[in-house]
Amino acid sequence: MRFQTVERDSLFTRLDFRPKLLMIAVISTVAFVWESPIALAALALVLVIACLLAGVKAAYIKTVVRVMIPFYILLLITHGFWNTDQVKALTGKEVLTPLFTFPANWWLIGGGGMSVEGLLYGWAVIFKTLALMLVIPLGIFTTEVDNMIVGLVRAKVPYKLVFIFSSTLRFFPLLFEEIQTIIEAQRLRGLAVEKMGPVKRVRVYSKVAIPLILGAMVKSQQLEVVLQSKAFTGSSERTYLHESVLRRADWAVIALFVLLFVLAAVLYFRLGVGKFAWLIFD
Repeated sequence: MRFQTVERDSLFTRLDFRPKLLMIAVISTVAFVWESPIALAALALVLVIACLLAGVKAAYIKTVVRVMIPFYILLLITHGFWNTDQVKALTGKEVLTPLFTFPANWWLIGGGGMSVEGLLYGWAVIFKTLALMLVIPLGIFTTEVDNMIVGLVRAKVPYKLVFIFSSTLRFFPLLFEEIQTIIEAQRLRGLAVEKMGPVKRVRVYSKVAIPLILGAMVKSQQLEVVLQSKAFTGSSERTYLHESVLRRADWAVIALFVLLFVLAAVLYFRLGVGKFAWLIFD
């Protein structure tokens, strides 16, 4: 059981983890700074294509989007109806363009309405969150945990933090397997989860949390005993089975993302590329 969904070899799987860390940092920073729905949509599309080329399963991307749909709808509603001050500051407009307005005689919501600018900003936030969620599997799912540990240590990250991070990644498949085992045990006792309604299903899954938490606590205690028996100190001055060496391709990726970060900063602050009004209200 490994925390890795990529099954085929690609450029991303052959890279060292340090260029991937830089890639995650650069793309996350750009996604946080950009406000344009057009620029963020293009960034999210590029990341979707990169994930598919790297071997990240399309089912994973579909699941992420499907799970986030209620949150995306909430973003569109909140920004479209109520995020007026921020959108006015971004566009420089005193009055926003109404998309539709409720009749004034309606109770509580009478006279209110959704603005075009607010709806566009809601889409920008959706593409922003999608980009941030896709850049993580692009770097994490294409790297073995062992290579990830060595790469983080070579990047001068404290070894104790690296060990906690790697242990968390290794625990995820175990927890998922534990959940599946508990559900299968309930099915053997005649519990048909598939035939239940949403409310009953939530109640069943909430009961799964108790044995799952207890099992995780037992495993963590066992891990503590093992670490103490091996005199674990958390020092990075140790031998490693895997090596982390920056090759030409790694240096090329590092130079590429440094250049992209500088270019994005220059275009944003000098030409306004990535700002909310870019290509829409200019």
